[in-house]
Amino acid sequence: MSRFSVAWRALRSLVRTPSLLNHVVAGDTAEWQRRARAHAGRGLGAHGLPLVPLAALLGPADTVVRPYAFREGGSLPTDLLLLRALARRAPGCRYLEIGTWRGESAANVAEVAAEVFTLNLSPEEIWALGLPERYIGLHGFFSKPLPNVRHLHGNSATFDFAGLGGPFDVVFIDGDHHYGAVRTDTARVFEHVVGPATTVVWHDASRQPGEPRWEVLAGILDGLPAGAPGQLVQVENTLCALYSPRPLPAQVPDPLADPATWFEVTVTPVSR
Repeated sequence: MSRFSVAWRALRSLVRTPSLLNHVVAGDTAEWQRRARAHAGRGLGAHGLPLVPLAALLGPADTVVRPYAFREGGSLPTDLLLLRALARRAPGCRYLEIGTWRGESAANVAEVAAEVFTLNLSPEEIWALGLPERYIGLHGFFSKPLPNVRHLHGNSATFDFAGLGGPFDVVFIDGDHHYGAVRTDTARVFEHVVGPATTVVWHDASRQPGEPRWEVLAGILDGLPAGAPGQLVQVENTLCALYSPRPLPAQVPDPLADPATWFEVTVTPVSR
């Protein structure tokens, strides 16, 4: 039987029984999990990386996230609180991120960092992907007006990171979340902009807090240099994985554990 015939029969089966797609997704997830867990020495278990409480990374001043749009494709408020806290802990912080979107993460960090660099595909490259003009125009909505934010354009797989001038204090990887892109972004960041004191954060390393996104974890682990001495963890209450140059108080994740920490949230609408 030809490959076309096999593919056509499979497609007809999915049309007749859409629930079969769940088995495809589950099988794919299992394969990514197998690939990620092939890495020894990083403490990866059935429920993901060792877990560090978000509260362990926050200081007394880390209580506000702004701006926050509560719109599609963004980060959780706790993700942005983590980035602000990490930047605040580094005096004169130099921050680099891959993936700008509306500029919420860059704008949040810009309040506490000295320099913010955010890299995204150019408008022409996004247009070539067939995406609408309005979508292109939303990139950097919150960050473009800020004087300490520098907007860079290019593909992270080929961009000249070495030309940015030395290591950064905090690096946030939030571009393409497919395995190959995560692996490449991770390897290139560690090659060009990670120093002995750099903290690296990956977004969407979980589908929701406590549920690992195994394809992303496999990309991180395959892209991370074998000799990188820092600690790799997931941050509780966020969608983020984190590489820390300093030891953190990590534990084995337990999805059924009582919430040891919870949060008080105040929402204040702001209009331009």
